[in-house]
Amino acid sequence: MRQIVLLRGINLGPKNRVAMPALRELLGERGFEDVRTYVQSGNIVLSSELSPTRLATACKRVIGDGFGLDIEALVRTRDELAEVVARNPLAKVAVNPKRYQVTFLSTELDRTQLEKLESLAAESERLVAVG
Repeated sequence: MRQIVLLRGINLGPKNRVAMPALRELLGERGFEDVRTYVQSGNIVLSSELSPTRLATACKRVIGDGFGLDIEALVRTRDELAEVVARNPLAKVAVNPKRYQVTFLSTELDRTQLEKLESLAAESERLVAVG
C-alpha cells in the first residue's frame, strides 16, 4: 500500500539535516519499497503493508538508528490526502497555491488551542480546522 510519511522539523536551517538520497537508500535497505522523496522537505512516499501508526514508528526508529536524529513522523494514506484535496475548505479565498498550507497533526486540537491559533492569524489569513 502506498503511504505518505511526513517528517517533522528536518532540513530547516542547520539542524536535523538529512540528505534525501541517503534517506531513500536507508529506507530501501530496511525493506520499504518504491521509496520516493520530495525535494528536501522530508516528505516520503513509499510502499508498506504496515498500518500508518506502525509505519510512523518504524520510520522514526530507522531515522534514529541511521542518522542519530529524534524526528517525529506522521503517516497519511493516499485516500486521506485525496480527501484533503477534495474537501478544500478555502477554495473560494485561497487562489494562490504558493500561499496555501495544510498542516497535519497527530491529535485533534482542543478548543483552547484552536482559539489561540485563530487569534494569531493575521487579518489577511484564514484558518480552517477539520477533525
